[in-house]
This record gives sequence, structure tokens and C-alpha cells, in this order.
Amino acid sequence: MQNKGAIRVFALLLALVSFYQLIFTYQTKEVENKAKEIALGDPQAEINYLDSIANEPVYNFMFGLREYTYKECKEKEINFGLDLKGGMNLILEVKVADILKALSNYNTDPTFNEALQIAEQQEKSSSENFIDLFYKAFTDLDSEARLAAIFNTVELKGKIDYNTPNEEVLKVIDLEANSAIDNAFNILRTRIDRFGVTQPNIQDLEKKGRVLVELPGVTDPQRVRKLLQGTASLEFWETYEFSELVQNFIQANQKVVEIETAKSELAKANTVDEAPVAAEVKEETVAAEGDLLSQLESDSTQVDSLATQESMKSLFSVLNPSRRQQGPLVGYSLAKDTSKVNKYLQMDQVRALFPKNVRFMWGVKALPQQELEDGSMSKDEIYELIAIKVSSHDGRPPLEGDVVTSARAETSQRGDYEISMSMNAEGTNIWARLTKANIGKSVAITLDGYVYSYPTVNVEIKGNSSITGNFTPEEAKDLANILKSGKLPAPARIVEDTVVGPSLGEEAVNSGLSSFMWAFLVVLAYMIFFYGFKAGTVSDIALLLNMFFILGVLASFGAVLTLPGIAGIVLTIGMSVDANVLIYERIREEMAAGKGVRLAITDGYKNAFSAIIDSNVTTFLTGVILFAFGTGPIKGFATTLMIGIATSFFSAIFITRLTFDFLLSKKVEVKFGTKLTEGFMKNTKVKFLEKKKMFFVISGIVILASVVSLSTNSLKFGIDFSGGRTYVVRFEENVSASNVQKALADHFEGAQVEVKTFGGENQIRIATNYMIDENGTNVDNEIEEKLYEGLKSTLGADVTFDDFINNYRMSSQKVGPTIATDIKKNAFLSIIFSLIVIFLYILIRFRNWEYGLGALVALVHDVVVVLGVFSMLYKFVPFSLEIDQAFIAAILTVIGYSINDTVVVFDRIREFLGLHPKRNRVEVVDSALNSTISRTINTSLTTFIVLLVIFLFGGEVIQGFVFALMLGVVVGTYSSLFIATPVAFSVIESREKKNGKTKK
Repeated sequence: MQNKGAIRVFALLLALVSFYQLIFTYQTKEVENKAKEIALGDPQAEINYLDSIANEPVYNFMFGLREYTYKECKEKEINFGLDLKGGMNLILEVKVADILKALSNYNTDPTFNEALQIAEQQEKSSSENFIDLFYKAFTDLDSEARLAAIFNTVELKGKIDYNTPNEEVLKVIDLEANSAIDNAFNILRTRIDRFGVTQPNIQDLEKKGRVLVELPGVTDPQRVRKLLQGTASLEFWETYEFSELVQNFIQANQKVVEIETAKSELAKANTVDEAPVAAEVKEETVAAEGDLLSQLESDSTQVDSLATQESMKSLFSVLNPSRRQQGPLVGYSLAKDTSKVNKYLQMDQVRALFPKNVRFMWGVKALPQQELEDGSMSKDEIYELIAIKVSSHDGRPPLEGDVVTSARAETSQRGDYEISMSMNAEGTNIWARLTKANIGKSVAITLDGYVYSYPTVNVEIKGNSSITGNFTPEEAKDLANILKSGKLPAPARIVEDTVVGPSLGEEAVNSGLSSFMWAFLVVLAYMIFFYGFKAGTVSDIALLLNMFFILGVLASFGAVLTLPGIAGIVLTIGMSVDANVLIYERIREEMAAGKGVRLAITDGYKNAFSAIIDSNVTTFLTGVILFAFGTGPIKGFATTLMIGIATSFFSAIFITRLTFDFLLSKKVEVKFGTKLTEGFMKNTKVKFLEKKKMFFVISGIVILASVVSLSTNSLKFGIDFSGGRTYVVRFEENVSASNVQKALADHFEGAQVEVKTFGGENQIRIATNYMIDENGTNVDNEIEEKLYEGLKSTLGADVTFDDFINNYRMSSQKVGPTIATDIKKNAFLSIIFSLIVIFLYILIRFRNWEYGLGALVALVHDVVVVLGVFSMLYKFVPFSLEIDQAFIAAILTVIGYSINDTVVVFDRIREFLGLHPKRNRVEVVDSALNSTISRTINTSLTTFIVLLVIFLFGGEVIQGFVFALMLGVVVGTYSSLFIATPVAFSVIESREKKNGKTKK
């Protein structure tokens, strides 16, 4: 083997990188286990502890060369999907149709509104831009219609007037729509950052306007839905100067100390004379007053943290007062202390000490430590607290965001970044009065109750405004987008919603790990049993390293590990055995031909390389297609599959070869079989081509039965494809699915409701399309309340709604009709595209279109048979056989597995035909097929056993998915031997007969 040194170096580097990436997962688990011990079963105490040490070093890399905090370790660990951790997964959509309506100021023109409806219908089956679809429908309805008549509004003044041509209007509304969608993304991201969940994920999806949101560990889905679907609330407020509130804060601090001291004294069992305590507290507080006043009056920049001077149970222990006398900034607080500050300031006794019209809001942006010039603040994120003045009787702000017509980031003459803002006529007048009344003071710009900026007003502003500050380019752009958020009411609608309870997630982890361990042990034992202790151990070492590499690469890519992802890893284990089996079988053939062990190993690796490359490339292509068309867990499955193929190829080809070279250099005797297995499937003489008609008849009968079942019995489509909601509910006792269905039918008012036992007899899965077209913010909550009412008699009278949501409803999923249509389209495209890609690959690789046709027929055969079996059995088996995204992933994996087998067979046929060009072709092909049987049975049996272990131990959530894979392994193995090759050579014979060139 060439370049052994380079391969050793690469393997060592890959191992070091994997170790480096995985150590962070180990460190975070250590910290979290400690948090559980400290919390003693209290989830909130556990969260509080983790928050308190988020920025504390927990891992020293290379003996102190680099320290990593818990937060940094958490960001680098392997991410677990919601199905393994519990939490919430949503896809939100900001509809362009809503934006266009808002841009038109909700114009009632019938042509305009009809064109929007037509575009919305066409968008479901078209890949064109929505605005292009709208314009085509608009002009089709009325070729003389002018867009300027629709969009000539006050908000778009200066961009569109009555004479603006349609093409220019289209450019403007396209730009405005994209800006609104980008802004919605920024708003959602900011809101999500406030949920306080670990490792939240938000990302734009391929389709414009759709956003994926993952919130692990969320326990209040109703609150999440409400906050994420609400429209943005942009407001402009007057502010208090901190100098006006200094005395109030000193009194508030004293009051908090008194309250906390009283609580502490009441908690003591023994009685204490309270008068001296109160006097002592008062003396300490007065001293603190003097210190604070003198510090503020001198405007010192070198002030010791008051947190070290005050009792740990005081306002100033969690709020560091501002050192600036001017401006509305009242103080700073660590991120973990903001809730304590809120609690203290909301106490009735404390609130009474402040003016009635003062309101406190936190700054949205965390400050770096160095900005405070205060080393006592540790490494935690720091937030500013701003004093807002409520000057109206009804508590509303003087100015709201709907008056903003435009805002953009610009560069000043000095090179600083600033924001230029303009308002409509009404807003301009109010803004002029507001700025005139606050010259020398600040005006706070808030969104969703958080302060984004509080610029100082220098002069009365009657026209356009410039907001200056120490902005970075990104901050200036974000603030400009925020200012534009009030202009367009573009709410985000939830089109897909999945909730997994933490207990179900924990069960998924346990079942997934159990299936993983058992499958892995089965494979390790099988390789030793079949190929002997030494050769089997070498392949096992490669498998162990392969697992290590897969997990390390997953962590380095930041990939999310889901239950289908675990299935992908375990499936990779089974399929990675294929490379070892191919190599070992070729080595056994070379040894049977009389070659020595060293030469047999060299030639075995060389002869197996072509088949391994082909089989790995075709399966990898399947993974690429899955990744391109899938979402969520399917992407996770595809990611682990592709990573697994790459690492298993490296391990099987290079790691095992290096190991064998090492053993041979040490004069270790290596055998590739045992007395029980050396003759396995040798000298078989199956007449594959001669009996092809019999196999065609068998397949024809099975396919006919499948087609009949598909025509009469159809398939059970999951909500991924049909749209709807599903809930998994677990009861204390066993329940009857039919009785539950009858109870729910009355509450869901004639909608389709299906109830099925799911796993144990005490667990059911409820599916319904009730109100699936409704998009209100409270619809999901209303349906959950109806579900609770319908199940109340079964749950028991003592189970409250909150108990039901937190302890009995194990998971829920919603898929809107729009996204269901998109999923179906992508599923269809992924299957068609995969078949085309594989056909083209075989055509290029084997330079023979008949081979490609044979493989294509075999793949269609496999897909139809799997679909037929699902159609025949879905009403009878005790697990879900629904057609959903996971099933499509299974079908594509079956295609990849089947083509893997077929390519290996074709590769051997090509080799035999090249070695024996003058022999009877039918005999040569049959010999080639017979020579692959041992490898085919070994690989298929190993993979099937692995899948069977997952099926038995992996949990009910993926049983249907794994069943499809098991079925695919059986059917794919059959078709690669008895369909693909006979079809290919039947076509070749037909072509040769037609051309008069029949070859024996």
C-alpha cells in the first residue's frame, strides 16, 4: 500500500480532532450531572445552577493552555434533537401575500385581491417567486391594470407615484417584501434569545419567508406560540434621567434589605431581638447611601462594585448603579440576575417608592465586560436597565412604529454608522413635538418591551431623523430593520409545530442507545464468528474507530443527532460491514487460488476497491438527495448516513490494511474463516439467467398484488402529507382506542379523528384535521383544550389541564396544508431525482445503458413492493405504517441499499466478462452472480439483524421507518440478483437479435 505514512498521519489527526470535539460533550455532561445532584429533582434549581456557572471555566485544554466555560463547551457538544431531548420544533412562515396587502394599505380592488388568491393557489405547486405569480395573475385578469394605482400609498411615497410603470413597482414591492421578511427573521431571533433555553436554533429555510425554530427543553408551548406569532410592537418613549431617580433607588435598596432581612429572621427557629438588627441594617444602609451619593456626585470612573459592599440580599447586589448622572441608564446587571432585579422592582413596597409613571426596560444587547470598566462583573453577559417615562394617561407611548415609512443604515461624513429615519405626516408632527420637549434628554426606541437604542435629542426634529451611536455596520442595519418593523404587519404563522415531552425524549434516548449497543455487539460478534478471531477483530477495530470518527465529525460539524440519526448511524454500521465483507471474500478467493496470505491480502484489497467505490458513491448520492429535499430529522438521518459512508470507507480500506500489515510484519498468522464458515455458499450453481422467467413471474405476481392493494386499499398518509395534528397521550391505565375515539368525536365537531394504540396499551396516538386551515394565535391552545375535555373522563376528574399538558400529552405535531403540499412535492422530486441520478451514474460507470435500465427496473420493483406491503398491512400491524417524511427517507435508503448490491453484482459481471471473453456469456454471468452470493448473504444478513435489533429496541416512534428498511433489505437483495441482471441481459439479447449479432 502506497503512502502509509500519510495515511497514519491522517488517521492520527482525525482521531485527535474527534477526541477534541467529543471532550466537550463529556465535560458538559459532567457539569449537568452535578447540577442534577445539587438541584435534588427541582428543574428550576437545576436551570438556575447552570445559568450561574454559564461563564465559569469548566475545562482546561492542554493543561491550562485554553480555558473553556460551560457555555462554550455547550456550544461545541453534540447537539441532540428534540426527539431525544424534548422541546419544541416549529416552522414559521411570513406570507408574501400578507406583506403585499399591507403595502397596498389593504386595498379592496377586486382584481388585486383575486390575483393574490390565484397566486396563493399556484404557489403550492410552482417553484416561481410569489410576486411573479401575482403579477402574471394580475395582468391575466386585466391587461390594462396598473400596479401604481394599488401601491401608491403614503408609506411608499417617494418610491411609487401614480405614473410609475408596472416593472418599477414590481422592483419596489419585491425589495420591500424581502426587507419585511428579513426583519421578521431578526425579530424572531431576538424573541427566541429571550426564552432562556439551551442551544436554541433559528435558521432561514430554502423557501423565502419560512423560518425553522428549535427550542430544546421548552415546557410552555402555549407561551411560545403566542410570543412568536404576535406582531412586532415598535414604540418611542420619553425617559427619566437617572439623576432624577437616585434617591428612589437608594430608598428601594434599603427597603429590599429590610424585606429580605425580615424574611431571613422569620425563617429562623429561635427568637431574636429584632430592634438591634433593624438598627444595624439601617446604619449599614445609611452608610451605603452616603457612599453611593458621593460616588455619583463625583462621577468617579473607578468605583468598587456595590455588589461587594452590600448584603447579598439587596437590590444593589444584583444591580450595579450607573456612574453616569446624565441619561436614562440606571444600572447594569448580570444576565442571571435580571430576574431578581425584576422581582425586587415589582414588589409593592418597592414600587411605591418610585414615581407612578416610571417603567423599567432592559436593553436588548448584552454588553462585553470591558465596556463597564469593572473587573468584578466576571465573564457573564451584562445588560443595561433603562428608565422609561410614561407621559400619557392610558399608558401608551407618545409614538408607535406604524408611522415609520423608511429607515436605512448610512455612513456619516466622519465615517460612523448611523440610521436615517423618515415618518409619515402624522408621525412627523408628533416626533417634532416629542423631540422639542426632550432636547438634552434621551428618547428610547423599544421593540417587544426591550430597548434597542436611547439616542440623546440635540435639537427639535421636523423632518428626517438621524440616530447616531457607537454602531457597528451590523448593528446599524439591524436597528434600521427594527425601525421598519412597525411599518408592515407581517405576522409569522406556524405551519409546522412539533412538541416532544421531556420524558418521551428520555425514553427515546434510552431506547435509541439500547438499540445502538445491541446492534453494535451483534455486528462485532458476527464478524468474529464468520471470519475468525484475528480477521474479525481487525474489522471490529475498524468499526469501533468508525463510530468514534462519526461522532467526532458530527460534533465538529455542529450536526443535530436525532432518533432517525441514531438509526442512520446503526444502519451505517451494518452497511459498513459490506466493505469488510467484500475485501475478506476477495482475499478468501485469492487464497483459494493458491496465493500466500500477504499477496492474497494485497490482491484482495485491489480487486475489491472498484466495487467498494461504486457501492459507496451510489449510497452517498442517496444521502445527498435526502439532505437536499428533507427537513429536520430527515436531514439528520442524511447527515449521519453521509458521514458514516465516508468514515467507514476510510476505516475499512485503510485502517484494516495498516492493521494487517502490522500483524504480518510481526509474523502473526492470519486466517479469514473458521471451520464452520470456510465453505459457506461456495460452489453454488444457481442458473440465474436460465430461470429468469420464473423470477419474473414471481415478481409480477407480487407487483400485481401490490398495485391492486394500492388501487383498492390505498395508503395511510401521515400528517406530513395530508396536513393535520397528532397527539401522543399516555394514561395511568390501559385504555380502549375505540372508546377514546367516540369520546373525542363529539368535541371535534364532525372533523376526521383517528385514534390508535401506539406502543403500550396505555398509550394512544390521536390524529385529526380539525381547524387545520385556521391560523389564529390561539387556535392550537383551543384545540388542546378540546382534546383535554374529550379525554377528561378517561384521564380522571383530578387531572387538570396543566397536568394533562405537562404529564400526559407526551408529544404533539401540527403540519399545515401549505407545508404538507410542499413536503409531498419534495418527496416526489427526491424519489424521481434519485432514480435519474443513479441511472446516470451506472450509465457513466459501466458505459452500458442496459445495465442502467436493469438497475432502474429493480429499483422501481423494490419501491412498488414496499409500497404494496405498506398498503396491505397498515390496518393490521400494531405500529404505524404511515407514509410520511420518514418513510420517504426509508424508501431512498432502500434505493441506495439496493443499488449498492446491484453495483457490486454488475462490477463482478464486468470483471468476469473481461477475464473470459470467449466463454458462453450466460455461463459467465451465472458464475459471476454465484461468486457474489456469499458476500450478498453476509451483508444482507448483517444489515437485517442490525435493523431487527433497532425494530425491537428502538421504540415505537421509528418502528415503521425501520420496518420499511428491513423490507427493503430483503427485496433489494432479491432484485439485485434476480431482477436487475436478468433484465439487463434480456435487453442486451433483444438488441443483439434485432441487429443480427446474437452472442452465445
